[in-house]
Amino acid sequence: MINIYDTANQMERELRETEQYKAVLEAKGKVENDSTAKALYEEYKTIQQEMHAKMMSGEMPTEDDQKKMQEFSEKIDANESVVELLKAQQALGMLADEIQRIVFGNLNEVF
Repeated sequence: MINIYDTANQMERELRETEQYKAVLEAKGKVENDSTAKALYEEYKTIQQEMHAKMMSGEMPTEDDQKKMQEFSEKIDANESVVELLKAQQALGMLADEIQRIVFGNLNEVF
């Protein structure tokens, strides 16, 4: 009999071998070694968490929030290391979404 946990653990190990995962690690290393990029990335995560918390509580971003994000996006776009990390994370997220669709796609019929 197949142990589903063994299969899941094998999938996790194989995910770590993908180009997408390796690209995130490489890009994250570049950001960690650049104090300007690291500070910018940390600020990005903070702003993103604040926006997410607002939206989860039912609040819509204010005009000031949107302006702040626009200005901050311009800062990010000017930093190649942070842009590279965000793109790599997005690619890994897309891979994870594809895997989730494959694994759970047919389970929707029981929910």
